[in-house]
Amino acid sequence: MSELRFDAGHSGRGVQATFTVAPGETLAIVGPNGAGKSTLLGLIAGLLRPDSGEIWLGDHVLTNCATGTFVPTHQRRTALLLQEALLFPHLTVAGNVEFGMRGRRRDEASGARDHWLESVGARDLAGRRPGELSGGQAQRVAIARALATEPELVLLDEPLSGLDAESAPAVRALLGRVLGRDGQSALIVTHDIMDAVAIADRVMVLDSGRIAELGETTTVLARPTSQFGARFAGVNLLDGTVGQDGALHVDDLVIHGVWSGIGSPVQGQRAVAVFGPRAVGVHLSPPGGSPRNVIAVSVTTLSAHADTVVVTASAGATIFTAHITAAAAAELKLAPEASAYFAVKAHEVVIQAAQ
Repeated sequence: MSELRFDAGHSGRGVQATFTVAPGETLAIVGPNGAGKSTLLGLIAGLLRPDSGEIWLGDHVLTNCATGTFVPTHQRRTALLLQEALLFPHLTVAGNVEFGMRGRRRDEASGARDHWLESVGARDLAGRRPGELSGGQAQRVAIARALATEPELVLLDEPLSGLDAESAPAVRALLGRVLGRDGQSALIVTHDIMDAVAIADRVMVLDSGRIAELGETTTVLARPTSQFGARFAGVNLLDGTVGQDGALHVDDLVIHGVWSGIGSPVQGQRAVAVFGPRAVGVHLSPPGGSPRNVIAVSVTTLSAHADTVVVTASAGATIFTAHITAAAAAELKLAPEASAYFAVKAHEVVIQAAQ
């Protein structure tokens, strides 16, 4: 299979990026609304024409603005899956899967159809029409139809966002099994952290049309270096500079932690501090003992999630999140605008160079 090499931009959409996706690799693209995620897929699929740069899939140039090369969508060896399954209502499930294989021998097409319907757990649906399918069933068929064409690259634009709470995990697990197993590269645009965890080898954070962060899934989720990456991973991230004391200085805050990276921190260097919300202790007065980081905050919101209360608070312009038990929240009697102290032990804080 083939490597995707993307080095292109669309000035009208404000997108400019350079990255690669290896054969058999799945890259998750995350970012705020309007960041350019779907634009990126459109440029790769040939639905949009960039005004600078080039896009390659293996040895084949898909787009080269300097030479005027622009391969039509249907010749790109890519498959695009959207939120909607977009099955043809007048065809059966079997007919939908066979549709993309027009031109292949009948026995070859029927064999591929049966193989992929079996792979996605939908062979027993072969005779049904799309109107007789649930959302999860329709998306399974759409996946089979896309993969039956033997694409070198699969593009998925939030394929699970329209599914209910029962269907989404099953289809997510299915994608984790079938993507990349035959060497296809894949890109998936998502807002759901579980998609990245279950499906992706790497994660790209796209913000304002630029790559804010790109790395292995476990690294980006455990140690994000961008604000959106931190929100996506559900951790606290502070952006500041390294002081003479080796701590991170963020406005009036001084954050002590464990340096992660090559070499030692340099005074004046831009860096970020990352720590999980469960590492934060919440107190009504400054705690004694071991916490190295004690921050005076003002509570902004409280919300309950199962047996956890999420406490969001601010210290100046910096926002923090803590996860505490319902019993602790009741004992503290926290409320919006209440004063409190967030305490984090230094060994729970990772400080690393900003990208």
